[in-house]
Amino acid sequence: MTEIDWSLDGYDYELSPSRIAQNPAVPRDSSRLLAVDSPSSLQHRMFRDLPDLLEPGDLLVLNNTRVLPARLYGRKPNGPAVEILLMEERQHNCWLALVKPGKRLKLGSQIEFEPIAPPCQNSAADPCSCVPEAEVPDRRRLTATVIERDEATGGRLLEFDIPADATLVKFLDEYGHVPLPPYIDNSQASAEQYQTVYADRLGAVAAPTAGLHFTEELFSRLQQRGIEKTFVTLHVGVGTFRPVEVADVTAHQMHGEWVEVPPATVDKIRETQARGGRIFAVGTTAVRALEGAAAASGDFSLQPFCGQTNLFIYPGYKWRVVEGMITNFHLPRSTLMMMVSAMIGRSRLLDLYREAIEHQYRFYSFGDAMLILPTAKKD
Repeated sequence: MTEIDWSLDGYDYELSPSRIAQNPAVPRDSSRLLAVDSPSSLQHRMFRDLPDLLEPGDLLVLNNTRVLPARLYGRKPNGPAVEILLMEERQHNCWLALVKPGKRLKLGSQIEFEPIAPPCQNSAADPCSCVPEAEVPDRRRLTATVIERDEATGGRLLEFDIPADATLVKFLDEYGHVPLPPYIDNSQASAEQYQTVYADRLGAVAAPTAGLHFTEELFSRLQQRGIEKTFVTLHVGVGTFRPVEVADVTAHQMHGEWVEVPPATVDKIRETQARGGRIFAVGTTAVRALEGAAAASGDFSLQPFCGQTNLFIYPGYKWRVVEGMITNFHLPRSTLMMMVSAMIGRSRLLDLYREAIEHQYRFYSFGDAMLILPTAKKD
C-alpha cells in the first residue's frame, strides 16, 4: 500500500460543472453504466443492461431508506431568515441540524418555521388571490430553540416545541422540503424522483443514489434471470457527507449512522454464499451497512445488527461480505471515493473517472453509475 493511497490529495480530480447532473434520467434505467469487469478492462453500457452483466444466483443488497423532507426554512422572531437541514434525532424531538448562517443561531435562539405554501387553486388566467400563509386558519405553528452546539459537526441541537404525544416527523409534510444536494441547483426533478422505487423506511437526509437507477420492470427482468434482492436500512446522515479535513485519511473520524441488517437479510446472504452466488451492494450505504454489521459482530462474521456504525472503509480494508458494488460517481476527496478505492485501488478508480469524463458520463446524485464486478476487485 503506497502512502499516496492514504493522502487526501490523492483523491482529487477536476470536473466541469457541465458534467454534474441536474436532473435524473427518464426512465430511471436509461442512465449509463460503466461496467468494470477486470483490473484492466471495462464496458460502456446502459443501466438497463444490468441483468446481462450479472449471473444467475447473484444477490443484490439494497438500502430501503426513504428521504425525509429534512430542509426547513424559518427565521428568528423579527429577525433574519435561516435554513436548517435535519441530520438525526438525538432525543425525543431534539434534532441535530446543520444551520446556515450558523453565526445567527447562538444558544437560546428561537426559530419560527414557515409552512409550505398550499397550492393555488386559481387558474392561470385568474390572478392569484390566495390567502397569505400568515392568515391561513388552523395551521400548526412550529418553533424550535437552539440548546447546544455540536462540535463534531459544527451543527446545532434544536429542541422542537411539539406536544409530548407527537413527533417532528408528523410536521415535516407540512413544513419540510426534500433536501437536494447543493450542487443540484437547477433541477426540475420532483421530490419522488429523489427517492428509490423501493424506499419505505423514512429517516434519511439524502438518497442512496445508486438505487435511483432501478425500475420495477428492471427488477422483474433481474428476477427472471435468477438474480435476487434483499434489503438493509442505513439512514444516510452527516457521516456520509462530512468532508475529510485531514491530510492523512486514516486519521479521519466517521460520524455514526443508523443501520439495520435484519435476520432475513443475513439468512439470504448466507444462502447465496452457500450455493456460490455473489453478493453485490447497491450503493456505498449498503456497503457500510453490511460491512459495519460484520465489524460489530466481534469476529467479523455477518450477524443481524441494529444500531450505529461509524465504519470508515479506505484502501487496505479487508472485505468481509461485499464482493461487488454498484455506485455512482462521487465528489473529489470524499470518503465515498476512498471506499470504492478500497475495492479496486485508488489509481484504477481515478483512471475510470477520467474515462467517464472523457465519454461524457453524468456525475453525482442524479448522474450515471458504475458496476464493479468481483473479477475487477483488487487483491
